Amino acid sequence: MTDAPAADAGPNTEIVTCDACPVLCRIRPGRTGACDRYGNFDGKLTRVDPILLAERTIDQNGEMVPFLQNDWSGNPVQPSSLFVTGIGSGTTYPDYKPAPFIVSSTIEGVDMVTVVTEGIFSYCGVKVKIDTDRYVGPEQAAVRCRGEQVGHVTTAEYGSQMLALGGVRHLTGGSKKEGVVTCEMLLNLCNGGAAELTVDGGAALTVQAGKPPVINGVQEHRMRVGCGSATIGMFAKQWHGHVDEVIVVDDHITGVLTEHQAGRCLDMPPSGIRVRGRRSTPGRYFQVAEPGTGWGGTDITDPLTIIEKIDPKIARPGLRLLMVSTTGEDSAWLVLDDTLTPVPVPMPEPMVRVVERIGENCEPALCTVLFMAGAGGSLRAGVTENPVRLTRSVRDALTRVTCGGAPVYVWPGGGITLMVDVTRMPANAFGYVPTPAIVAPIEFTLRRDDYAALGGHIDWLQPIEAVAQVDRKRVTLWHAGNPWPLQESG
Repeated sequence: MTDAPAADAGPNTEIVTCDACPVLCRIRPGRTGACDRYGNFDGKLTRVDPILLAERTIDQNGEMVPFLQNDWSGNPVQPSSLFVTGIGSGTTYPDYKPAPFIVSSTIEGVDMVTVVTEGIFSYCGVKVKIDTDRYVGPEQAAVRCRGEQVGHVTTAEYGSQMLALGGVRHLTGGSKKEGVVTCEMLLNLCNGGAAELTVDGGAALTVQAGKPPVINGVQEHRMRVGCGSATIGMFAKQWHGHVDEVIVVDDHITGVLTEHQAGRCLDMPPSGIRVRGRRSTPGRYFQVAEPGTGWGGTDITDPLTIIEKIDPKIARPGLRLLMVSTTGEDSAWLVLDDTLTPVPVPMPEPMVRVVERIGENCEPALCTVLFMAGAGGSLRAGVTENPVRLTRSVRDALTRVTCGGAPVYVWPGGGITLMVDVTRMPANAFGYVPTPAIVAPIEFTLRRDDYAALGGHIDWLQPIEAVAQVDRKRVTLWHAGNPWPLQESG
C-alpha cells in the first residue's frame, strides 16, 4: 500500500509530501511512501513504526533492577530502566532539523542526554566473516547477488574467509538494478536474513548472521583448529609413540611432524616422506595444492597426491602414517607395505581419539555480519549546531555511540566511521529509502553539560519520563550482552 514519487499530485490538498529522505514521496491519505516507513494519516506525515525502547531488568553488576521503585504512574515501564533507541524514531532529513528525540535522564545523580535518530546511509556496507577454510574464490573476485555485483572477496583471516559487501559504489555508482539489488541484500543481511551469493571463479554461498555458512550446497560445521603447523604443535605429544609420521593438510601451511620442531623436540626420527610444495621452515610447506573445497581448504580429495616421494634409504616397511585435515573431518591411517607404498588400514583407537580431539577443538563455523557506515555531517547536525564538535567528543570518549543500543567500534581518524555486530541489535533494526540507501538507528549518549558545551540542541530536550508515555512505542528487553550506555562515559 505504497505511493511512488509523483511530480504533480494535482489539486488534492490531502496529499502529504514526505520530506524524510530526498525521494520526496507525495502520499495519498491512508497510504505509505515508497519505503513503507512514513504514511499519510489524518492528513499528517507519520512515522509508521513505533519507536523502540529497550528495558533493562539486570544492571551492570548483574543485579535485578528494582520494579516500580517510584510511585505508580499508571505506566508499568520504568523510565530509569529505559534506553531510547533510534529504531522507529525518524530522521533529521532535510538536515536542518534537530534529531527527532533528544532525551534527558538522571542516572545515579548524573544528568545524561541521549540523542536518537535514524541515519540514512549511502556510504555503508557489511563485512562478512565466514568461518571456514574452504575456498570461496580468489581475492578481489566479484561477489554477486541475482547476477549483480554487490561486493568482493577481501583478504582471508585466520580460519575465515572475508567478504566486503555493499558500499556507495554499488548502491549509487552503478546501474539502477545494481543499486536496488545491493540495497535489498544489505537490508536482508542486516536484519538477520540469509543472502544467496556467488563468487566469480569461486563458490556459491549462503550467508546469514549467526548461522553456519553453506558453500556449494554443503553446510559447514567446523572452523579449523589452526594451520597445519599449529595443529602439529598442539597434538604432537598426543601422537608421540603411536605414529611414525603425521601430515596435516592445509591450504595455508601443511605440517609434517618429523621435520617440524615439535617432532624434533620429541626425538622423532625422519620418516623419509617428502610432500610437495614450497618448503618454508622445517616441517612447514606452502602451496602443496591449489585452493578448493577438499582437504584443509585445498582442491585435493586423495591426500596421497601431495606426497612427492618416499626415500627408500630412510623409510621402511610398516611405517605408520596419519594424514589429517585441520578440522579432523578428513583423515586416513596408512601403513607402508614392502614396496613402501602407503596402504589404508583401520585406524587404531588412540589415533581415533586424537583425530576426534582435533574436531572437538574446532569452534562451530558461523557467519558474522558487521554493519559499517560513516555518520555524515547532516546526521551530526541533528545533534549539534557545530557538527565537528560531536566528532571530537566521540574521539575524546566523552560521547558514547550505539546502534539500537548495541556497542560500536569507531574507527580512528576523521569522521565517525563505525562498525556494529548486527546480532547484538534488536530484530528488524534496519530500513531503507529508495535512493537507494540503508536506514540504521544511531544514538549518542553523553553528560548534559558536555552536550551543552558542544552546542547541542538543548531547547529540544525532553525527559525520559515523557518519552516513556508516548503512544507510538514498543518495549523490548535489553540485550543482556550489551553494556548499558547510560552509565557515565569515561
